[in-house]
Amino acid sequence: MEVVDGAMQAVDGAIDNAKNAMDNAIHRIKKEVKLQKMKSDSMCRLKTAHNWQEEKENVEDPDAPSYFWRAHTVTVLLVLICCLVYTALIENPVEDSTYNGKRGFVSALFFWVTLGMTIMPDGPFLRPHPALWRFTFAFGVFYELLLIYILFQTPVDARKLLKYIDGDLGEPIPEKDYGGNCRLYDGDNEDPWHNIKDKVDIFMVAHLAGYWCKTIIFRDWWLTTVISIMFEFLEYSLEHQLPNFSECWWDHWILDVVICNGGGTILGVYTLRWLSMKTYYWRGLYEIPTYRGKIKRFFGQFSPHGWIEFTWNPLSSYERWIAIVCITIVFLIAELNTFYLKFVLWIPPNHILNPVRLLFILLWGAVCLRETFQLLDDPNCDRLGRQSWVMIAIVVTELLICIKFGWSTITKPLPRHIALWWVLGAALLLLYTVVKFYLLKPYYIPRPEKENIRMGSPINTPTEHKGLPGEVDGDGRDVGEDNTEQAGDKNSLSQAGLFTNQLREDKKEL
Repeated sequence: MEVVDGAMQAVDGAIDNAKNAMDNAIHRIKKEVKLQKMKSDSMCRLKTAHNWQEEKENVEDPDAPSYFWRAHTVTVLLVLICCLVYTALIENPVEDSTYNGKRGFVSALFFWVTLGMTIMPDGPFLRPHPALWRFTFAFGVFYELLLIYILFQTPVDARKLLKYIDGDLGEPIPEKDYGGNCRLYDGDNEDPWHNIKDKVDIFMVAHLAGYWCKTIIFRDWWLTTVISIMFEFLEYSLEHQLPNFSECWWDHWILDVVICNGGGTILGVYTLRWLSMKTYYWRGLYEIPTYRGKIKRFFGQFSPHGWIEFTWNPLSSYERWIAIVCITIVFLIAELNTFYLKFVLWIPPNHILNPVRLLFILLWGAVCLRETFQLLDDPNCDRLGRQSWVMIAIVVTELLICIKFGWSTITKPLPRHIALWWVLGAALLLLYTVVKFYLLKPYYIPRPEKENIRMGSPINTPTEHKGLPGEVDGDGRDVGEDNTEQAGDKNSLSQAGLFTNQLREDKKEL
Protein backbone atom coordinates (compact mmCIF):
# COMPACT_ATOMS: atom_id res chain seq x y z
CA MET A 1 0.00 0.00 0.00
CA GLU A 2 2.84 2.37 0.83
CA VAL A 3 4.34 1.70 -2.59
CA VAL A 4 1.00 2.44 -4.26
CA ASP A 5 0.57 5.63 -2.22
CA GLY A 6 4.06 6.75 -3.16
CA ALA A 7 3.40 6.06 -6.81
CA MET A 8 0.13 8.00 -6.68
CA GLN A 9 1.86 10.92 -4.99
CA ALA A 10 4.58 10.84 -7.65
CA VAL A 11 1.97 10.85 -10.42
CA ASP A 12 0.09 13.73 -8.77
CA GLY A 13 3.34 15.62 -8.40
CA ALA A 14 4.21 15.07 -12.05
CA ILE A 15 0.75 16.26 -13.08
CA ASP A 16 1.08 19.36 -10.90
CA ASN A 17 4.52 20.10 -12.31
CA ALA A 18 3.21 19.72 -15.86
CA LYS A 19 0.28 21.99 -15.04
CA ASN A 20 2.59 24.62 -13.56
CA ALA A 21 4.91 24.37 -16.57
CA MET A 22 1.92 24.82 -18.91
CA ASP A 23 0.67 27.83 -16.93
CA ASN A 24 4.12 29.39 -17.02
CA ALA A 25 4.38 28.79 -20.78
CA ILE A 26 0.96 30.38 -21.39
CA HIS A 27 1.96 33.29 -19.18
CA ARG A 28 5.18 33.77 -21.17
CA ILE A 29 3.27 33.64 -24.46
CA LYS A 30 0.82 36.29 -23.25
CA LYS A 31 3.70 38.48 -22.13
CA GLU A 32 5.42 38.11 -25.51
CA VAL A 33 2.20 38.90 -27.42
CA LYS A 34 1.64 41.98 -25.28
CA LEU A 35 5.25 43.05 -25.80
CA GLN A 36 5.04 42.68 -29.59
CA LYS A 37 1.76 44.61 -29.63
CA MET A 38 3.40 47.44 -27.70
CA LYS A 39 6.27 47.44 -30.19
CA SER A 40 3.85 47.55 -33.12
CA ASP A 41 1.86 50.38 -31.54
CA SER A 42 5.08 52.29 -30.92
CA MET A 43 6.05 51.94 -34.57
CA CYS A 44 2.57 53.05 -35.64
CA ARG A 45 2.91 56.12 -33.49
CA LEU A 46 6.28 56.85 -35.06
CA LYS A 47 4.95 56.51 -38.63
CA THR A 48 1.60 58.19 -37.91
CA ALA A 49 1.49 61.91 -38.56
CA HIS A 50 -1.51 62.44 -36.31
CA ASN A 51 -3.02 60.81 -33.24
CA TRP A 52 -6.18 59.44 -34.82
CA GLN A 53 -7.33 57.88 -31.57
CA GLU A 54 -7.87 61.26 -29.99
CA GLU A 55 -9.28 64.43 -31.51
CA LYS A 56 -8.41 64.31 -35.19
CA GLU A 57 -8.56 68.05 -35.76
CA ASN A 58 -7.64 70.82 -33.36
CA VAL A 59 -10.98 72.57 -33.62
CA GLU A 60 -13.17 74.29 -31.09
CA ASP A 61 -16.77 74.60 -32.20
CA PRO A 62 -19.10 75.34 -29.28
CA ASP A 63 -21.90 76.40 -31.60
CA ALA A 64 -24.87 74.01 -31.43
CA PRO A 65 -26.33 72.74 -34.74
CA SER A 66 -28.78 75.26 -36.10
CA TYR A 67 -31.79 74.87 -38.34
CA PHE A 68 -29.67 74.88 -41.50
CA TRP A 69 -27.48 72.03 -40.25
CA ARG A 70 -30.28 69.51 -39.79
CA ALA A 71 -31.16 66.97 -42.47
CA HIS A 72 -34.97 67.62 -42.59
CA THR A 73 -35.58 64.18 -44.10
CA VAL A 74 -39.35 64.19 -43.60
CA THR A 75 -39.76 67.70 -45.01
CA VAL A 76 -37.71 66.88 -48.11
CA LEU A 77 -39.66 63.66 -48.64
CA LEU A 78 -43.01 65.47 -48.46
CA VAL A 79 -41.85 68.18 -50.88
CA LEU A 80 -40.64 65.62 -53.43
CA ILE A 81 -43.86 63.63 -53.17
CA CYS A 82 -45.91 66.81 -53.68
CA CYS A 83 -43.89 67.61 -56.83
CA LEU A 84 -44.55 64.12 -58.19
CA VAL A 85 -48.26 64.34 -57.38
CA TYR A 86 -48.49 67.70 -59.15
CA THR A 87 -46.74 66.35 -62.23
CA ALA A 88 -48.89 63.21 -62.37
CA LEU A 89 -52.36 64.55 -61.52
CA ILE A 90 -52.55 68.33 -61.93
CA GLU A 91 -50.16 69.41 -64.69
CA ASN A 92 -51.37 69.29 -68.26
CA PRO A 93 -49.33 66.80 -70.33
CA VAL A 94 -47.22 68.02 -73.24
CA GLU A 95 -47.27 66.06 -76.50
CA ASP A 96 -43.54 66.39 -77.18
CA SER A 97 -41.45 63.29 -76.66
CA THR A 98 -38.13 65.14 -76.75
CA TYR A 99 -39.28 67.71 -74.20
CA ASN A 100 -40.78 65.03 -71.94
CA GLY A 101 -37.63 62.95 -72.17
CA LYS A 102 -35.37 65.82 -71.16
CA ARG A 103 -37.69 66.90 -68.38
CA GLY A 104 -38.04 63.39 -67.01
CA PHE A 105 -34.28 62.89 -67.08
CA VAL A 106 -33.62 66.17 -65.24
CA SER A 107 -36.36 65.38 -62.70
CA ALA A 108 -34.92 61.93 -61.99
CA LEU A 109 -31.48 63.47 -61.55
CA PHE A 110 -32.89 66.13 -59.22
CA PHE A 111 -34.71 63.48 -57.17
CA TRP A 112 -31.57 61.35 -56.83
CA VAL A 113 -29.29 64.24 -55.91
CA THR A 114 -31.79 65.58 -53.37
CA LEU A 115 -32.09 62.11 -51.89
CA GLY A 116 -28.32 61.90 -51.63
CA MET A 117 -28.02 65.31 -49.99
CA THR A 118 -30.60 64.24 -47.40
CA ILE A 119 -29.87 60.67 -46.35
CA MET A 120 -26.29 59.90 -47.38
CA PRO A 121 -23.65 59.85 -44.62
CA ASP A 122 -21.36 62.81 -44.13
CA GLY A 123 -17.85 62.82 -45.52
CA PRO A 124 -14.65 64.05 -43.89
CA PHE A 125 -15.34 67.72 -44.72
CA LEU A 126 -17.87 70.00 -43.02
CA ARG A 127 -17.38 73.35 -44.76
CA PRO A 128 -19.11 75.19 -46.23
CA HIS A 129 -21.87 72.65 -45.50
CA PRO A 130 -21.95 68.83 -45.29
CA ALA A 131 -24.80 68.84 -47.82
CA LEU A 132 -22.37 70.11 -50.49
CA TRP A 133 -20.14 67.07 -50.10
CA ARG A 134 -23.12 64.73 -50.00
CA PHE A 135 -24.28 66.38 -53.22
CA THR A 136 -20.90 65.83 -54.90
CA PHE A 137 -20.90 62.17 -53.86
CA ALA A 138 -24.44 61.64 -55.16
CA PHE A 139 -23.57 63.38 -58.43
CA GLY A 140 -20.44 61.22 -58.69
CA VAL A 141 -22.57 58.07 -58.49
CA PHE A 142 -24.87 59.47 -61.20
CA TYR A 143 -21.90 60.40 -63.39
CA GLU A 144 -20.48 56.91 -63.10
CA LEU A 145 -23.83 55.38 -64.11
CA LEU A 146 -24.00 57.76 -67.08
CA LEU A 147 -20.47 56.75 -68.13
CA ILE A 148 -21.41 53.08 -67.94
CA TYR A 149 -24.43 53.77 -70.17
CA ILE A 150 -22.24 55.63 -72.68
CA LEU A 151 -19.70 52.79 -72.61
CA PHE A 152 -22.33 50.41 -74.01
CA GLN A 153 -23.12 52.72 -76.95
CA THR A 154 -21.41 53.19 -80.28
CA PRO A 155 -19.38 56.39 -80.83
CA VAL A 156 -22.10 57.76 -83.14
CA ASP A 157 -24.90 57.11 -80.65
CA ALA A 158 -22.84 58.51 -77.77
CA ARG A 159 -22.29 61.76 -79.67
CA LYS A 160 -25.99 61.94 -80.50
CA LEU A 161 -26.74 61.53 -76.81
CA LEU A 162 -24.79 64.71 -76.06
CA LYS A 163 -27.10 66.62 -78.39
CA TYR A 164 -29.82 66.27 -75.74
CA ILE A 165 -27.62 68.46 -73.53
CA ASP A 166 -26.61 70.92 -76.21
CA GLY A 167 -27.63 70.90 -79.86
CA ASP A 168 -24.23 72.26 -80.88
CA LEU A 169 -22.46 69.15 -79.59
CA GLY A 170 -21.87 66.03 -81.62
CA GLU A 171 -20.17 67.85 -84.49
CA PRO A 172 -16.54 67.25 -85.60
CA ILE A 173 -14.11 69.80 -84.19
CA PRO A 174 -10.64 70.66 -85.52
CA GLU A 175 -7.69 69.94 -83.25
CA LYS A 176 -5.50 72.98 -82.60
CA ASP A 177 -1.76 72.47 -83.03
CA TYR A 178 0.28 74.62 -80.63
CA GLY A 179 3.58 73.64 -82.25
CA GLY A 180 4.85 74.76 -85.64
CA ASN A 181 6.99 77.89 -85.59
CA CYS A 182 8.66 77.90 -82.17
CA ARG A 183 10.78 81.03 -82.49
CA LEU A 184 10.25 83.44 -79.61
CA TYR A 185 11.04 86.42 -81.84
CA ASP A 186 9.94 86.09 -85.46
CA GLY A 187 11.46 88.94 -87.40
CA ASP A 188 9.91 87.78 -90.67
CA ASN A 189 6.39 88.54 -89.42
CA GLU A 190 4.73 91.92 -89.02
CA ASP A 191 4.25 91.17 -85.33
CA PRO A 192 7.53 89.52 -84.23
CA TRP A 193 5.96 88.41 -80.91
CA HIS A 194 2.99 86.68 -82.51
CA ASN A 195 4.09 83.21 -81.36
CA ILE A 196 3.99 84.19 -77.70
CA LYS A 197 0.68 86.03 -78.11
CA ASP A 198 -0.87 83.01 -79.78
CA LYS A 199 0.13 80.76 -76.90
CA VAL A 200 -1.11 83.11 -74.18
CA ASP A 201 -4.85 82.47 -73.77
CA ILE A 202 -7.46 81.80 -71.11
CA PHE A 203 -6.08 78.29 -70.58
CA MET A 204 -3.01 79.77 -68.86
CA VAL A 205 -5.28 81.12 -66.12
CA ALA A 206 -6.96 77.72 -65.96
CA HIS A 207 -3.55 76.04 -65.57
CA LEU A 208 -2.53 78.38 -62.74
CA ALA A 209 -5.85 78.05 -60.90
CA GLY A 210 -5.84 74.29 -61.40
CA TYR A 211 -2.42 73.77 -59.84
CA TRP A 212 -3.28 76.13 -57.00
CA CYS A 213 -6.24 73.88 -56.22
CA LYS A 214 -4.16 70.71 -56.70
CA THR A 215 -1.58 71.92 -54.21
CA ILE A 216 -4.34 72.59 -51.68
CA ILE A 217 -5.98 69.17 -52.06
CA PHE A 218 -2.64 67.31 -52.06
CA ARG A 219 -1.28 69.57 -49.28
CA ASP A 220 2.16 68.75 -50.63
CA TRP A 221 4.05 70.76 -53.24
CA TRP A 222 6.38 67.87 -54.08
CA LEU A 223 3.63 65.59 -55.37
CA THR A 224 2.07 68.44 -57.33
CA THR A 225 5.39 69.22 -58.99
CA VAL A 226 5.94 65.56 -59.88
CA ILE A 227 2.51 65.39 -61.53
CA SER A 228 3.20 68.64 -63.41
CA ILE A 229 6.51 67.39 -64.85
CA MET A 230 5.20 63.92 -65.61
CA PHE A 231 2.24 65.31 -67.53
CA GLU A 232 4.57 67.33 -69.75
CA PHE A 233 6.46 64.12 -70.53
CA LEU A 234 3.14 62.49 -71.38
CA GLU A 235 2.33 65.35 -73.75
CA TYR A 236 5.71 64.87 -75.46
CA SER A 237 5.03 61.13 -75.76
CA LEU A 238 1.46 61.34 -77.07
CA GLU A 239 1.65 64.28 -79.45
CA HIS A 240 1.60 61.81 -82.37
CA GLN A 241 -1.93 60.82 -81.25
CA LEU A 242 -3.44 64.20 -80.37
CA PRO A 243 -2.23 67.34 -82.17
CA ASN A 244 -3.35 69.31 -79.11
CA PHE A 245 -0.32 67.91 -77.26
CA SER A 246 2.12 69.31 -79.82
CA GLU A 247 3.70 72.38 -78.25
CA CYS A 248 6.95 74.29 -78.45
CA TRP A 249 9.66 73.55 -75.92
CA TRP A 250 9.28 76.91 -74.24
CA ASP A 251 5.50 76.39 -74.11
CA HIS A 252 6.04 73.08 -72.29
CA TRP A 253 8.67 74.10 -69.79
CA ILE A 254 8.45 77.88 -69.40
CA LEU A 255 4.79 78.74 -69.85
CA ASP A 256 3.30 75.51 -68.47
CA VAL A 257 5.72 74.09 -65.88
CA VAL A 258 7.45 77.23 -64.58
CA ILE A 259 4.91 80.04 -64.93
CA CYS A 260 1.47 78.43 -64.81
CA ASN A 261 1.97 75.21 -62.84
CA GLY A 262 4.83 76.54 -60.74
CA GLY A 263 3.02 79.81 -60.02
CA GLY A 264 -0.11 77.96 -58.97
CA THR A 265 1.95 75.64 -56.77
CA ILE A 266 3.66 78.60 -55.03
CA LEU A 267 0.29 80.24 -54.38
CA GLY A 268 -0.94 76.92 -53.03
CA VAL A 269 2.04 76.61 -50.68
CA TYR A 270 1.38 80.06 -49.21
CA THR A 271 -2.31 79.19 -48.85
CA LEU A 272 -1.38 75.97 -47.03
CA ARG A 273 0.85 77.90 -44.64
CA TRP A 274 -1.97 80.31 -43.86
CA LEU A 275 -4.45 77.48 -43.31
CA SER A 276 -2.03 75.57 -41.05
CA MET A 277 -1.33 78.62 -38.85
CA LYS A 278 -4.96 79.66 -38.59
CA THR A 279 -6.81 79.15 -35.29
CA TYR A 280 -10.03 77.26 -35.87
CA TYR A 281 -12.55 78.58 -33.38
CA TRP A 282 -16.15 78.89 -34.55
CA ARG A 283 -19.04 80.82 -33.07
CA GLY A 284 -22.62 81.15 -34.20
CA LEU A 285 -23.40 84.10 -36.45
CA TYR A 286 -25.93 85.50 -34.01
CA GLU A 287 -23.47 85.30 -31.11
CA ILE A 288 -21.08 87.80 -32.76
CA PRO A 289 -22.01 91.37 -31.73
CA THR A 290 -20.34 93.42 -34.50
CA TYR A 291 -21.26 93.56 -38.18
CA ARG A 292 -17.61 93.25 -39.14
CA GLY A 293 -17.35 90.05 -37.12
CA LYS A 294 -20.51 88.69 -38.72
CA ILE A 295 -19.15 89.37 -42.22
CA LYS A 296 -15.83 87.77 -41.30
CA ARG A 297 -17.64 84.75 -39.88
CA PHE A 298 -19.76 84.46 -43.05
CA PHE A 299 -16.72 84.27 -45.31
CA GLY A 300 -14.99 82.01 -42.80
CA GLN A 301 -17.74 79.48 -43.48
CA PHE A 302 -16.05 78.82 -46.83
CA SER A 303 -12.74 77.92 -45.17
CA PRO A 304 -11.98 74.48 -43.67
CA HIS A 305 -13.59 73.52 -40.39
CA GLY A 306 -10.23 72.20 -39.20
CA TRP A 307 -6.82 71.44 -40.66
CA ILE A 308 -4.70 68.32 -40.90
CA GLU A 309 -1.36 68.44 -42.69
CA PHE A 310 -0.77 65.55 -45.08
CA THR A 311 2.58 63.99 -44.21
CA TRP A 312 2.73 61.41 -46.99
CA ASN A 313 6.25 60.00 -46.24
CA PRO A 314 6.38 57.86 -49.42
CA LEU A 315 9.72 56.27 -48.49
CA SER A 316 8.71 55.23 -44.98
CA SER A 317 7.21 51.90 -46.07
CA TYR A 318 6.55 49.79 -49.13
CA GLU A 319 2.77 50.25 -48.79
CA ARG A 320 3.04 54.04 -48.78
CA TRP A 321 5.40 54.01 -51.74
CA ILE A 322 3.01 51.92 -53.82
CA ALA A 323 0.07 54.08 -52.70
CA ILE A 324 1.81 57.32 -53.76
CA VAL A 325 2.75 55.81 -57.13
CA CYS A 326 -0.86 54.71 -57.67
CA ILE A 327 -2.21 58.15 -56.67
CA THR A 328 0.12 59.81 -59.17
CA ILE A 329 -0.92 57.42 -61.95
CA VAL A 330 -4.64 57.90 -61.26
CA PHE A 331 -4.36 61.69 -61.38
CA LEU A 332 -2.31 61.58 -64.58
CA ILE A 333 -4.91 59.33 -66.21
CA ALA A 334 -7.68 61.69 -65.06
CA GLU A 335 -5.88 64.59 -66.76
CA LEU A 336 -5.33 62.60 -69.95
CA ASN A 337 -9.00 61.64 -69.97
CA THR A 338 -9.87 65.34 -70.21
CA PHE A 339 -8.20 65.62 -73.62
CA TYR A 340 -9.17 62.22 -74.99
CA LEU A 341 -12.84 62.59 -74.01
CA LYS A 342 -12.98 65.89 -75.90
CA PHE A 343 -11.44 64.14 -78.87
CA VAL A 344 -13.64 61.04 -79.03
CA LEU A 345 -16.95 62.73 -78.06
CA TRP A 346 -16.37 65.90 -80.13
CA ILE A 347 -16.65 68.37 -77.26
CA PRO A 348 -15.15 71.82 -77.97
CA PRO A 349 -12.45 72.96 -75.52
CA ASN A 350 -14.41 76.06 -74.52
CA HIS A 351 -17.68 74.22 -73.82
CA ILE A 352 -19.14 74.46 -70.32
CA LEU A 353 -19.01 70.66 -69.84
CA ASN A 354 -15.22 70.73 -69.58
CA PRO A 355 -14.88 73.12 -66.61
CA VAL A 356 -17.89 71.50 -64.88
CA ARG A 357 -16.24 68.08 -65.13
CA LEU A 358 -12.91 69.46 -63.89
CA LEU A 359 -14.67 71.14 -60.95
CA PHE A 360 -16.23 67.87 -59.85
CA ILE A 361 -12.96 66.01 -60.38
CA LEU A 362 -11.36 68.57 -58.06
CA LEU A 363 -14.05 68.14 -55.38
CA TRP A 364 -13.97 64.35 -55.63
CA GLY A 365 -10.17 64.38 -55.56
CA ALA A 366 -10.10 66.48 -52.38
CA VAL A 367 -12.27 63.95 -50.53
CA CYS A 368 -10.37 61.00 -52.02
CA LEU A 369 -6.98 62.29 -50.90
CA ARG A 370 -8.31 62.95 -47.41
CA GLU A 371 -9.72 59.41 -47.21
CA THR A 372 -6.54 57.91 -48.68
CA PHE A 373 -4.29 59.74 -46.26
CA GLN A 374 -6.32 58.48 -43.32
CA LEU A 375 -6.21 54.95 -44.75
CA LEU A 376 -2.40 55.14 -44.89
CA ASP A 377 -1.89 56.98 -41.62
CA ASP A 378 -4.60 55.73 -39.26
CA PRO A 379 -3.84 52.22 -37.89
CA ASN A 380 -7.55 51.65 -37.19
CA CYS A 381 -8.69 52.57 -40.72
CA ASP A 382 -8.72 49.43 -42.87
CA ARG A 383 -11.10 50.17 -45.76
CA LEU A 384 -11.18 52.33 -48.85
CA GLY A 385 -13.39 55.40 -48.59
CA ARG A 386 -16.71 55.71 -50.43
CA GLN A 387 -15.62 58.65 -52.55
CA SER A 388 -12.30 57.01 -53.38
CA TRP A 389 -14.13 53.92 -54.61
CA VAL A 390 -16.40 55.97 -56.88
CA MET A 391 -13.52 58.16 -58.08
CA ILE A 392 -11.41 55.19 -59.16
CA ALA A 393 -14.42 53.70 -60.95
CA ILE A 394 -15.01 57.01 -62.78
CA VAL A 395 -11.41 57.33 -63.94
CA VAL A 396 -11.30 53.73 -65.17
CA THR A 397 -14.64 54.02 -66.97
CA GLU A 398 -13.57 57.24 -68.69
CA LEU A 399 -10.37 55.56 -69.79
CA LEU A 400 -12.32 52.61 -71.22
CA ILE A 401 -14.58 54.99 -73.16
CA CYS A 402 -11.52 56.73 -74.62
CA ILE A 403 -9.98 53.39 -75.61
CA LYS A 404 -13.20 51.99 -77.11
CA PHE A 405 -14.25 55.09 -79.06
CA GLY A 406 -10.74 56.13 -80.09
CA TRP A 407 -9.19 52.72 -80.70
CA SER A 408 -7.54 53.76 -83.95
CA THR A 409 -5.93 56.72 -82.18
CA ILE A 410 -5.02 55.04 -78.90
CA THR A 411 -3.35 52.12 -80.64
CA LYS A 412 -0.95 54.26 -82.63
CA PRO A 413 2.42 52.94 -81.45
CA LEU A 414 4.85 55.17 -79.64
CA PRO A 415 7.93 56.24 -81.56
CA ARG A 416 10.84 53.93 -80.89
CA HIS A 417 12.98 56.43 -78.99
CA ILE A 418 10.04 57.49 -76.78
CA ALA A 419 9.09 53.88 -76.03
CA LEU A 420 12.68 53.11 -75.02
CA TRP A 421 12.72 56.07 -72.63
CA TRP A 422 9.49 54.89 -70.97
CA VAL A 423 10.80 51.33 -70.69
CA LEU A 424 13.99 52.67 -69.10
CA GLY A 425 12.01 54.81 -66.67
CA ALA A 426 9.77 51.90 -65.65
CA ALA A 427 12.81 49.65 -65.19
CA LEU A 428 14.55 52.22 -63.00
CA LEU A 429 11.39 52.69 -60.91
CA LEU A 430 11.08 48.93 -60.44
CA LEU A 431 14.78 48.59 -59.63
CA TYR A 432 14.61 51.39 -57.07
CA THR A 433 11.58 49.77 -55.43
CA VAL A 434 13.32 46.40 -55.13
CA VAL A 435 16.55 47.88 -53.80
CA LYS A 436 14.89 50.28 -51.37
CA PHE A 437 12.23 48.04 -49.87
CA TYR A 438 13.67 44.52 -50.27
CA LEU A 439 17.46 44.50 -50.56
CA LEU A 440 17.95 47.38 -48.12
CA LYS A 441 14.84 46.74 -46.08
CA PRO A 442 15.30 48.08 -42.54
CA TYR A 443 14.13 46.13 -39.53
CA TYR A 444 11.72 48.54 -37.94
CA ILE A 445 10.52 46.14 -35.23
CA PRO A 446 13.43 44.93 -33.06
CA ARG A 447 13.81 41.20 -32.71
CA PRO A 448 13.08 39.83 -29.24
CA GLU A 449 16.24 39.19 -27.26
CA LYS A 450 17.13 35.71 -26.07
CA GLU A 451 17.00 35.21 -22.33
CA ASN A 452 20.47 34.71 -20.88
CA ILE A 453 19.71 31.57 -18.82
CA ARG A 454 22.42 28.98 -18.21
CA MET A 455 20.79 25.68 -17.46
CA GLY A 456 22.34 23.92 -14.50
CA SER A 457 24.71 26.76 -13.63
CA PRO A 458 25.75 27.28 -9.98
CA ILE A 459 23.89 30.58 -9.97
CA ASN A 460 20.55 28.90 -10.63
CA THR A 461 21.27 25.85 -8.46
CA PRO A 462 18.89 25.74 -5.48
CA THR A 463 20.60 25.88 -2.06
CA GLU A 464 17.59 25.18 0.11
CA HIS A 465 15.59 22.03 0.55
CA LYS A 466 12.58 21.71 -1.73
CA GLY A 467 9.92 19.42 -0.41
CA LEU A 468 8.11 16.93 -2.50
CA PRO A 469 4.38 17.24 -3.10
CA GLY A 470 2.53 15.81 -0.11
CA GLU A 471 5.49 16.24 2.29
CA VAL A 472 4.40 17.74 5.64
CA ASP A 473 6.64 19.71 8.00
CA GLY A 474 6.49 19.82 11.78
CA ASP A 475 3.64 22.33 11.87
CA GLY A 476 1.47 20.27 9.56
CA ARG A 477 1.91 22.46 6.46
CA ASP A 478 2.40 21.01 2.98
CA VAL A 479 6.03 21.84 2.14
CA GLY A 480 5.64 20.94 -1.54
CA GLU A 481 2.69 23.32 -1.98
CA ASP A 482 4.59 26.20 -0.33
CA ASN A 483 7.60 25.63 -2.55
CA THR A 484 5.33 25.59 -5.62
CA GLU A 485 3.82 28.96 -4.65
CA GLN A 486 7.29 30.42 -3.97
CA ALA A 487 8.51 29.15 -7.33
CA GLY A 488 5.49 30.72 -9.04
CA ASP A 489 6.16 34.05 -7.31
CA LYS A 490 9.83 33.93 -8.30
CA ASN A 491 8.91 33.11 -11.88
CA SER A 492 6.46 36.04 -11.95
CA LEU A 493 9.11 38.42 -10.62
CA SER A 494 11.64 37.06 -13.09
CA GLN A 495 9.18 37.49 -15.97
CA ALA A 496 8.39 41.05 -14.85
CA GLY A 497 12.08 41.89 -14.71
CA LEU A 498 12.73 40.43 -18.13
CA PHE A 499 9.72 42.27 -19.56
CA THR A 500 10.94 45.59 -18.09
CA ASN A 501 14.45 45.09 -19.44
CA GLN A 502 13.01 44.16 -22.82
CA LEU A 503 10.98 47.38 -22.90
CA ARG A 504 14.07 49.42 -22.05
CA GLU A 505 16.06 47.77 -24.84
CA ASP A 506 13.17 48.33 -27.29
CA LYS A 507 13.01 52.01 -26.40
CA LYS A 508 16.75 52.33 -27.00
CA GLU A 509 16.49 50.67 -30.40
CA LEU A 510 13.44 52.73 -31.37
